Amino acid sequence: MNAPANLPGMFDCRDAYVRALEELAAADDRIVAVCNDSVGSSKLGKFRDRFPDRLVNVGIAEQNMVGVGAGLANGGKVPFVSGAACFLTARAMEQIKVDCAYSQANVKLCGISSGVAYGELGATHHSIEDVAWLRAIDKLTVIVPSDPWETAEAIKAAAAHDGPIFIRISRMPVPAIERPSGAVFAIGKAETLREGGDVAIIASGTLVHRALDAAAALARHGIAARVVNMATVSPLDTDALAAAAATGAIVTAEEGLARGGLGGAIAEYCAQHRPVPMRMLGFQGFAPTGSATWLMDHAGLNAAGIAAAAQELVAGKS
Repeated sequence: MNAPANLPGMFDCRDAYVRALEELAAADDRIVAVCNDSVGSSKLGKFRDRFPDRLVNVGIAEQNMVGVGAGLANGGKVPFVSGAACFLTARAMEQIKVDCAYSQANVKLCGISSGVAYGELGATHHSIEDVAWLRAIDKLTVIVPSDPWETAEAIKAAAAHDGPIFIRISRMPVPAIERPSGAVFAIGKAETLREGGDVAIIASGTLVHRALDAAAALARHGIAARVVNMATVSPLDTDALAAAAATGAIVTAEEGLARGGLGGAIAEYCAQHRPVPMRMLGFQGFAPTGSATWLMDHAGLNAAGIAAAAQELVAGKS
């Protein structure tokens, strides 16, 4: 289901990220970017050219990068700390926990090329644990946008939000999600993209458009699936979860570990408040080496895999 980003209708969310960041920087001189020798992969070249005094490149030093970001925030700046998600989260976890979350520094952490976007580079470069790790940290908002529009809106919302935020930004090409005119992104608010009462599919990031495709396939079999885009993984929209649980079955789908991330967060809520049969789709452990497309299909993270899980749950209700 993936395709080169230059194909019609497919988009690299990093482009939406940097466009929004440049717009913010043009309007607010507090906006700065901090990166780890990742100007190219973060697509910050134009930002650097336009705002040469507002880009700090610390080199390959992720812990320093987050610390510098916290220092800039303490000095009144609004830093967007940008680096490959696998290195930003794994190498700088202590700094994210202490310098950002515990200290409530106004730092915006941007995890670039998240999930398995690096494909053939293997498990060292796959960032499938990041959401599970970070949602466990108190007072850290975690957002996983689904498409270019939501990525740009999340960046704008992050700039306006007072406090630390992690935003997962994919390089894997995705289509633009169809939304009603006047749609608004709000931190902590889920988005119901399709109504249905037989089963709820709750997805984030690159799995959202696949969830919509799965719902369309299920409809052809007489199954009405509710599709929820849970972009904010922490804090969760519990009202949306209650409505999803009312269908009597929930499938979660994410480009990350099947345990601990979005699925884990929803299972924790449902177990305590609205017990409901669930299937949590994601990677089961270290992903093998292969293209991003192959890895997603291999793990069943596609429309067919989502639809099969939903059909199994619906069959179990009867």
